[in-house]
Amino acid sequence: MPKKDINISVELDQDNVPENIIWNADDMDGMGEAKCRAMLLSLWDSEAKDTLKLDLWTKDMTVDEMKIFFHQTLVTMADTLKRATNDERISGDMMDFCDYFAEKMEIKGS
Repeated sequence: MPKKDINISVELDQDNVPENIIWNADDMDGMGEAKCRAMLLSLWDSEAKDTLKLDLWTKDMTVDEMKIFFHQTLVTMADTLKRATNDERISGDMMDFCDYFAEKMEIKGS
């Protein structure tokens, strides 16, 4: 059975605060490792009917970057909901909220 591996490494300071988040995947086509400043990982536990979550960001992540990161994540979630459920109404409502979120957070062109 084919499989792909995704690896995430988090380097911590003496207070266990993330300093670097480094990830790679089998199919990154010559990219090697990639650094990022934040990640949101959600996994569905079908037996418990619950979401397992891991939210991390480095101390270098700025507030402005976090606002953009959340906006882009919400847009992606709305798009994924549309593709997964074919529910145009609720995914459209989510996209409307994304527009509202960007306006309230004063995010320009993200």
